Amino acid sequence: MGIKTFKANTPIQRFKVSADFSEITKDRPEKSLTHSSHKHGGRNNRGRITLRHRGGGHKQRYRFIDFKRDKFDVEATVLGIEYDPNRSGRIALVEYPDKERRYILWPDKLNAGDKVVSAFNSQVDIKPGNAMRLNHMPLGTTVHNIELEPGRGAVMARSAGAFAQIMAKEKGFAQLRMPSGEIRIVKLDCRATVGQVGLIEHSSFVSGKAGRTRWLGIRPTVRGSAMNPVDHSHGGGEGKAGQGNPHPVSPWGRPAKGGKTRRPKNQSNKYIIKRRK
Repeated sequence: MGIKTFKANTPIQRFKVSADFSEITKDRPEKSLTHSSHKHGGRNNRGRITLRHRGGGHKQRYRFIDFKRDKFDVEATVLGIEYDPNRSGRIALVEYPDKERRYILWPDKLNAGDKVVSAFNSQVDIKPGNAMRLNHMPLGTTVHNIELEPGRGAVMARSAGAFAQIMAKEKGFAQLRMPSGEIRIVKLDCRATVGQVGLIEHSSFVSGKAGRTRWLGIRPTVRGSAMNPVDHSHGGGEGKAGQGNPHPVSPWGRPAKGGKTRRPKNQSNKYIIKRRK
């Protein structure tokens, strides 16, 4: 696992930074754990664009990831580390004694041949890849793949290099410092996995050319000030200056770049102790 740079033989390679893929030990996915997926181009079930700047991209197969880690108190062996086109981090293929195989998110410092276990209601070794309830983890533990509701599966700290840290425990809740710097409380019965998601260098990667972004299914973004009034709140006007200097808003008029848009009675407010900057 490392960073690969290139000689500037072409303008593309001058700034390109990518992974060296040295952590990958298995180059073919487990067929029984994949499913064909088709792209939606940012459209919903009515055919309307609900997510702009999406479309095209390379064909991908979805890998089923075990976010619940609900095969309890049974040691699994890591068979290999694989590339997953659907997420920024890598995935690890694990096999249980009954020959069942599952994919889990690959934590940093987890190698092929290691053993991992998910405890139902007890403490296991604090080492990368082991999962248990937050109640059984000591303070200061680095965790990822965190549940928000017990038994519903992990939804937080799942991208490459992400982790949260247990800061305190009180009144049935654990205080977690999230990757954004936000401190929020999560029920102690929620499960999490020890360690940090692998491929920590992901934030240092540079695509080098527009084409690599298109392979990911991301289309170009046009400035609102370059549009017509019918297309954007910043559009129209005479010359490049357009309509003067309006407050930055989205195409639908919601404040952008710092304006408060969060509802005052948001349900998650009571779980947030310190907001992210």
